[in-house]
Parts: sequence; C-alpha cells; structure tokens
Amino acid sequence: MTVGGEQLLFVRQLVQRKTAIVLGEDKGYLVDSRLSSLARDLGHADATTMLDHLRKKPDLALEQRVLEAMTTNETLWFRDRAPFEALRQHVLPELARSGAGSRQLRIWSAACSSGQEIYSIAVLLEEHFADRFAGWKIDLAGTDFSVEMVKRASEGLYSTLEVNRGLPAASLVRHFDREGANWRLKPSIRSRARFWRMNLVEPWAPMPAWDIVLLRNVLIYFDIPTKEKVLRAASRQMAPGGYLLLGGAETAVGICPELVPEKIGDATFYRLEGREQ
Repeated sequence: MTVGGEQLLFVRQLVQRKTAIVLGEDKGYLVDSRLSSLARDLGHADATTMLDHLRKKPDLALEQRVLEAMTTNETLWFRDRAPFEALRQHVLPELARSGAGSRQLRIWSAACSSGQEIYSIAVLLEEHFADRFAGWKIDLAGTDFSVEMVKRASEGLYSTLEVNRGLPAASLVRHFDREGANWRLKPSIRSRARFWRMNLVEPWAPMPAWDIVLLRNVLIYFDIPTKEKVLRAASRQMAPGGYLLLGGAETAVGICPELVPEKIGDATFYRLEGREQ
C-alpha cells in the first residue's frame, strides 16, 4: 500500500518541522520507497503499518530513523571538480599566505553525508600542500543530520562503488587499505577529520570561526526563510577573509546580502561584505 492521505501529511509535517525540508504533496511514492526497506528492517509489514505505529505511539528513536531515511545522502569524491580546482589553485594558497602568522587552518563541511567531501580536502592537502602547511594546526570537521552518516564518515570505510565515484586511482592506492570488498582510509587521512551530528535548522552550538565553510546542496531543500536563517548563521561562523561554498544550483544572492559572490576559477565562492580580508 502506497503512503498517502493522512500518513503522507504526517510525514511531510514531521520532516518539515524537524529538518525544514519541504516535501510536496506528490511525494507519496518517494516516502513509500524510502520507508519500505526501513519498515521491513524493523519488523513492520510495510511503511504504512510503521507510520500507523509512530502516529499512535510517539517513539523518538523510530522518528529519527524515519527522518534519516527521508533525507538525501548523495555525495562523491571531489564533487563537481571545479570547486576543488579553485581550492587547490587559489583559495588554499591565499589562506596559506594570509594565515602565515597564526599557522592555523579550519575547514567545515556542513551536511557532510558519509564524509567524502571533507576527506577529499584532506587528500588535497596531503597531495598538494604537505610542505606549505607543515607545522600548522589544521582542523577539518564534518557534520550531518544523520547519526548513521556521522558514524560512517568517522569509520572511513567505503565500498568499491563509492571509491570509484570521483576518486582518482592513484589517490585510492595511496590513501586506502583494502578490507575485503571495501576500502578504508588510512589513519594518516582519517585522523585529520572529526565528525558530529548537527541539525542546521536548530540552534547552533558554539564553534570556532572557519576559514572555509562548505554548505553544498543543502539549501535546495529549504524554503526562503530557512535559507536565509542558515546562511546568516553560516556567515557568523566565517573567519575574517573566509570563504563559503554552496552547491552549483544554490545562491545567496537576494537572500543574504552580506554574502557577496566571488568568481574563482570556474567556481563561485562567497565572502562577507565589509569583513576584513
């Protein structure tokens, strides 16, 4: 039985209330496909039976599992390439110059999914900037709404399919160890990044000021007020001279005026207007 009617409304309201993601009224097929396997795993006959259970008896653990199933966790290594080329050729060299006094570099991947984005930067630093940032304090962080994704990112274990999505063969050989049918990042890369759960639409816990904030392919799921709220929060976490990177289909223009676009190579980053560069 396909999820619809009051059950679909329940899921849509739950997802929007907890994550600010807006699901259309026509997403019954998506809800059904995302929740059917979860229902089977938890011993329910189907998604509708599981949702009936949740509606009648509040269950925070089940609620979290449903929300995680309904959030997208699509990612790959060096996604879209152009931003990483801009980081390699322009952004990281500039931060190496401007941060020569403090010798500190902080990079945060918000909505990091299973970790490929922040680990791509760790690989980039190791392969192209090992000498330039030698002796620096480097803080690489990833956060995600999903407890399961945070766990997976921390483990640094990927299937053959996952490492074949964007990761150069030379980097695979250099930075991974084979474990059966999977590949695990070597400790030299895995130990560079830390991960924790964070819901971007809830109040943010205190964090350091980041030199680079990657907030990619997240805003597309939010309405305009939520986009503005998240962008303003992100801007407050940017260090002087810091960079914000959004997804290719996302923009801060017309939403958060203090974030000014700057074309760097073939990618667009955002800087804070009036903030010391």
